[in-house]
Amino acid sequence: MAKIIQTKNLSKSYGKTQVLKNIDLSIEHGEFTAIMGPSGSGKTTLMNTLSTIDNFNSGDVWIEGKSLLDLKRKALREFRQKRIGFIFQDFNLLDTLTVKENILLPLSLQKTPVQEMEHRLAKLIAALNIESILHQYPSEISGGQKQRTAAARAIITNPAIVFADEPTGSLDSRSATQLLEQIQFLNKTFKTTVLMITHDPYAASHCQRVIFLRDGKIVNEMFKGELSEKEFFDRILTIQSAMGSDQR
Repeated sequence: MAKIIQTKNLSKSYGKTQVLKNIDLSIEHGEFTAIMGPSGSGKTTLMNTLSTIDNFNSGDVWIEGKSLLDLKRKALREFRQKRIGFIFQDFNLLDTLTVKENILLPLSLQKTPVQEMEHRLAKLIAALNIESILHQYPSEISGGQKQRTAAARAIITNPAIVFADEPTGSLDSRSATQLLEQIQFLNKTFKTTVLMITHDPYAASHCQRVIFLRDGKIVNEMFKGELSEKEFFDRILTIQSAMGSDQR
């Protein structure tokens, strides 16, 4: 499979503190990957760097074969808008817009024709089971429905990659399970690459691969392969316990 993300000797520092240390990483097109690690391991910094939110000090990052070093500020902004989607723990929905308006907002900003917007919307709301709440406002729906709305907004631009930052962190166990199953479905159906930051081994067990960071370095990785989610969960939990209890 083609590599959609690749890094070489990726390093990032804040002042004298080096947060990422010469990271070499490859993500294949269509992978659903989790990044885990203790507090201060660099997982959020890595996600911010790969998603072009933050810059890096040395090394290089390629996304879809394009080096981020070669993209000027305007090109980088357009690349972020058109090829990258985000799902945040706190949803980041606009309270003054309906669910439908929140989902369609990225396409509206890109001046996408209405017919095309409606076509994309129809496929997503069916996959995420949110047809019944389209005309409600965020204050009128549950946390799980808010996160599914946020997932639809992230996917509707047909991004190459979706970055999910603790997407289940604000959800109860039932809503978290539903969201993870729906992200799995979107990943398989639309072939969207998903990179998820999480401290939760249960959430990570829904992924195809888990990368473990510690002190700014990749120290381990696991592939699900033919394992069941329960078997994968147990193995993730074993490694997480060995790395230390503070995984947040």
